[in-house]
Amino acid sequence: MPRWPAAALAASLLSLSGLASQAQAETSKAAAVAHSKAAAAPASPAGRIQAKRDWRQGSFMEIFVRGYQDSDGDGIGDLRGLTQRLDYLQDLGISGIWLMPITPSADRDHGYATTDYRGIEAQYGSMADFEELLRQAHRRGIGVIVDYVINHSAAEHPFFQEAAADRNSPYRDWFVWQDPAPTGWDIWGKNPWYANAAGGHYFATFGAPMPDFNLRNPAVVDYHRASMRFWLDKGLDGFRLDAVPHMIENDAVRWNDQPESRQLTLEFQQLIKSAPRRYSVCEATANPQAYADAKVCGSAFAFGLQYEVIKAAKGEPKAIQAVADYFKTAPLSMATMLSNHDIFAGQRLWDQMQGQTQPAKRYKLAAATYLLQPGIPFIYYGEEIGMAGVPGLEGDEPLRAPMSWTADAKGGFSPPDSSSSSPPFRPLAPNRLSHNAQTQAQDPDSILNFYKAMLQLRNQHPALTQGSYAQPRVQGQVLRFERKHGAERVLVAINYGEQKATLSLRELKPGTRLAPLYPAGAAWLSAKPLTLAPLSLQVYRLQTPKH
Repeated sequence: MPRWPAAALAASLLSLSGLASQAQAETSKAAAVAHSKAAAAPASPAGRIQAKRDWRQGSFMEIFVRGYQDSDGDGIGDLRGLTQRLDYLQDLGISGIWLMPITPSADRDHGYATTDYRGIEAQYGSMADFEELLRQAHRRGIGVIVDYVINHSAAEHPFFQEAAADRNSPYRDWFVWQDPAPTGWDIWGKNPWYANAAGGHYFATFGAPMPDFNLRNPAVVDYHRASMRFWLDKGLDGFRLDAVPHMIENDAVRWNDQPESRQLTLEFQQLIKSAPRRYSVCEATANPQAYADAKVCGSAFAFGLQYEVIKAAKGEPKAIQAVADYFKTAPLSMATMLSNHDIFAGQRLWDQMQGQTQPAKRYKLAAATYLLQPGIPFIYYGEEIGMAGVPGLEGDEPLRAPMSWTADAKGGFSPPDSSSSSPPFRPLAPNRLSHNAQTQAQDPDSILNFYKAMLQLRNQHPALTQGSYAQPRVQGQVLRFERKHGAERVLVAINYGEQKATLSLRELKPGTRLAPLYPAGAAWLSAKPLTLAPLSLQVYRLQTPKH
């Protein structure tokens, strides 16, 4: 999501009927078509994803390119640096990566104030670098999706610059204007209408720097469709659609999750999936389960669930029950997470676990919960090593620091010091000396190796990626559930308590046997009560008698 305002949870667009005449709409549509033709370029085939499994059913890594890997020493992460780290992602067990905005933007740092929907941010590299990233990712069986910001552009976008300068511009009705500004509006404590020096007031949910598109104008929708096709034709595997419940507003009261927004979301999803093995996921803080429906977006982030998972890992009984109940009704296509790039979704997991007894163990239990339950997990870069947020920064910045690769002075983020190198663009994580990828890879009990074990379980057992959700039970501070796919059944038991616990298995058929998957074991066990150590995880494959 955009940075403005810090408290904002989504982007919005006001569109009032009668804003544009039919003649204006036709003029704008012609401008969109002309722009689309000018932007079209020969596609560079990125190759098909080389994987036996459907990459969309695996696990994703959310990556802030600026903060991932600097390849040239300028202190800023880039596409070539990310390409250099694909082997790490493959070894971890990742099947998809979501890139925060990589197009040119006015805010440059975070990328949600777009100035060009069909280009690459110069600090990140070139289009050729992006195409090479796609090719290399696909060779490793990894799909790539990118953020797409539909709701608004930057005020510096050429279309808005022309619209703001000239009331007769063909782009005037690409944005939302009123004169005088309407009254009664309050979105997150602010009036979203802003005066324009050349006359009129424009609508901008996230503040003056990001004017909202008029998505009732067919020319605007056509422009976004053409821009999406531009990337899909290059071999991109899909999009994360930003703030979709707020694409259309009807008035000062009905501005959140309107039927028109859901319909537009469905149309964009259908475009994305018109090519095989493409994926769309939506940011929908309003009614995420509704947006995960196949008739809207197909997948959406499970906002709110992450809070319950983390509280469950801290041993809170009500949260354990909430986690057990969530997928009784939620679509199994929900995109799950523990945190992301926005502070409203919570601090980095490491910071949230501080002050707890045995925080590293609780950290692992939170990870196991969302990686083994239904849903499509999205790991936020650095989460897999226990990377902490950077103190002393404002807004979302503590969450968006350079990745901790090594314990050296630049954390392995930038090349070693040389006369031409610059310091990383932002301070490094305060725990990088112990919580970096290199150090953790050498410790069999590290957070990194635990994540690898969980992702290996997911990748080896279809029940954990495609399976149904069955028999969720809470017994004290123990959560147990089953995942089923075809003939495969997997039992997961998690003890969030600090005391040893006994789990009854009375619901299993007599004669059922259990094969330990985690911790690994060779011997089959009989289905008798299980003893779980404090703060522990046990995973079993079930074999039910045929008679």
